[in-house]
Amino acid sequence: MTTQALPTLAVWKFASCDGCQLTLLNCEDELMALAGQVQIAYFPEATRAVVEGPYDVSLVEGSVTTPDEIERIGQVRAMSRTLVTIGACATSGGIQALRNFGDIAEFRSVVYAHPEYLSTLARSTPISAHVSVDFELRGCPIDKHQLLEVLSAYIQRRRPRIPTTSVCVECKRRGTVCVAVAHGTPCLGPVTQAGCGALCPAFARGCYGCFGPQDTPNTSSLADRLLALGMDDDQVMRIYRTFNAASEPFRRESERHEAPQPEEVGS
Repeated sequence: MTTQALPTLAVWKFASCDGCQLTLLNCEDELMALAGQVQIAYFPEATRAVVEGPYDVSLVEGSVTTPDEIERIGQVRAMSRTLVTIGACATSGGIQALRNFGDIAEFRSVVYAHPEYLSTLARSTPISAHVSVDFELRGCPIDKHQLLEVLSAYIQRRRPRIPTTSVCVECKRRGTVCVAVAHGTPCLGPVTQAGCGALCPAFARGCYGCFGPQDTPNTSSLADRLLALGMDDDQVMRIYRTFNAASEPFRRESERHEAPQPEEVGS
C-alpha cells in the first residue's frame, strides 16, 4: 500500500519585520495539528531543513524593495503551485511604502553613512505588482485564525472564507460602543477590512487601518467626517499613510489632503 505525500508548505521573507511569520509560529497547539497535514518544506524562521520544490503552497511575507527581490519573487512564483501573500507589506507595500511619497535618495543620505553601497528601488511595492497572487491575507500582523483558515482551505482545495466587511461589523458583533459616535474619536473602522476582532475600538481607541481597505471603502466620506471631528488636512493625510499607505484607496485619499507643493501654489 502506498501513502499519499503530504502537501508541501514554504514560507518566504521579503522586506518586512517578520511579524506575520511569527504569527504562524504563535499558533502553538494549532501548529502541531497543521504539521500533521502538511510538510513544512521551507521556513528559515523555524527550521534549517530544506525540501526542494516545487511547493504546493507558498506564504510570502514582505514587499519588493530591491532589484534582487524582483528576480527572487519570480523564482518563488515559478516553484509555487499556490502563492498566498500575508500581511500589509506583501499585500500593499507596508509601512516602508511611505518612501513612495518622498525622495528615496534623500532618505538614504539621512539614514545611512554610505548610501552608495545600497541597492534599492524608489518604491516599495506589493508582491502582486510583480507576479500573480492566488490569495491576499491582510493585516499588520495577520490574524492567526484567518491564517489557519487560509491554509486549511488550500489543503482541502477550496476557497478561503475570509470576510471583506468593515471593522464596524466586528464592533457590532462584540457589542463595542462606536468610539467615533460616542466619543468623537477619529477611527478608520468604517473603511478598514475586518480581521482584528475590533481590537482597538474595544479599548476605546480608534481603528488604525491595520488590515487595509475593505472591499467598498468610502474614504472621502470618512475623511469629511474626520475633518468635522477637528482634524486638519495634514492629520487626515497622515492617518491614511500608515500600514497600508500604498493601497489604492488609502493612497488616493491621502493625496487628496496633501499640501500643494510651492510650484503648484504659484502656477
